[in-house]
Amino acid sequence: MIPRYTRPEMARIWEPENRFRIWFEIEAHACDAQAELGVIPKHAAEAVWERGKWEVERIDEIERETRHDVIAFLTNLAEHVGHEARFVHQGMTSSDVLDTCLAVQLKQAGDLLIQDLDGLLAALKRRAYEHKHTVTIGRSHGIHAEPTTFGLKLAGHYAAFARARARLVAARDEVATCAISGAVGTFANIDPHVEAHVAAKLGLTVEPHSTQVIPRDRHAQFFAVLGVIASSLENLAVEIRHLQRTEVREAEEYFHPGQKGSSAMPHKRNPVLSENLTGLARIVRGYVVPAMENVALWHERDISHSSVERMIGPDATVTLDFALARATGMIEKLVVYPERMQKNLDDLGGLVFSQRVLLALTQAGMSRENAYLAVQRNAMQVWRHGGSFLDLLAADHDVVQHISRDELAPMFNMAYHTKHVDTIFRRVFGEG
Repeated sequence: MIPRYTRPEMARIWEPENRFRIWFEIEAHACDAQAELGVIPKHAAEAVWERGKWEVERIDEIERETRHDVIAFLTNLAEHVGHEARFVHQGMTSSDVLDTCLAVQLKQAGDLLIQDLDGLLAALKRRAYEHKHTVTIGRSHGIHAEPTTFGLKLAGHYAAFARARARLVAARDEVATCAISGAVGTFANIDPHVEAHVAAKLGLTVEPHSTQVIPRDRHAQFFAVLGVIASSLENLAVEIRHLQRTEVREAEEYFHPGQKGSSAMPHKRNPVLSENLTGLARIVRGYVVPAMENVALWHERDISHSSVERMIGPDATVTLDFALARATGMIEKLVVYPERMQKNLDDLGGLVFSQRVLLALTQAGMSRENAYLAVQRNAMQVWRHGGSFLDLLAADHDVVQHISRDELAPMFNMAYHTKHVDTIFRRVFGEG
């Protein structure tokens, strides 16, 4: 985790203190369940809760000798609990602790990321309504196509992140399973009641079938969803980057007082936030393939997944948490230039209305092929030499044979292209 791209609340989920606290709760709740079954004395379970402590430094010291993190933790715990510690971890294996703990941490991280998405959705919705009727040019292949509104652009991104939220909720729930099934997952030395008890206490569901490890397709799905969210962030960021280009200048990131854009050129106002989001998205997506490769483990268990998850668990969630917060701030403060949007709309002399003219000619009796040729030859004149598309069409013999100038003029009405904005907004935001 790089401090520059780390927010404290998400970082705390992955700190040793939180990890060992979860380990302790797993072991202590398991002791309670074992005491209920009469496997261990009730006073032993009580002693674990009453005297259970640990120190990160001491665990690290023990692990340097044992080369085993769970044993190091249990040894340090026993130093505080005393004689009753012999009943801790009865019938359990290390994966029971490690996998269940990871489930808790991913659930905690998922909860934070859902909150992040809620913040971004709120910002996109507010700005979308603000610019619901701010007309701008829509582009395909980067070339002027037909008019749209800036609010519709933002509504599209809102819809993407609403889908992302639903996927993340499902992925969080899918990965939040508990496995306390012992060696090779057969419950030979521990009763399934213990697993159910620990799961309930930690807010997890019982893993239906663990082979000493929780199946890694659950984790692959979780990280895949993070990768898709990152891609949606990049999609938003690329839009802002393009709109901020000097030749476009329809919107730009907020430029703070005292901010510097370039060490060499004082005039520069660079889209550094959205460029940063593009880079962070690459990092998050980069963790998807290792998560997928973790699905294939040897037989009932190996640890080839372990080193991967120790890295991608913190890094992917911390990075995405930061990126979502950055995107939210970028949208909240985004500077929009409606006048520039209108100027760009007008730049091609009305060519953006070419499809409406094409359709009108076909409805007036002209073949589609001839109508296309007539509209295109006039459009290319404007493209190369400038001028008014409407004037050229009105002077074209083939066109005016079917449509008069008086009939052509209303076809250059911008409202024609925005008449269904309310319908789209209702579909996206679900409001009347």
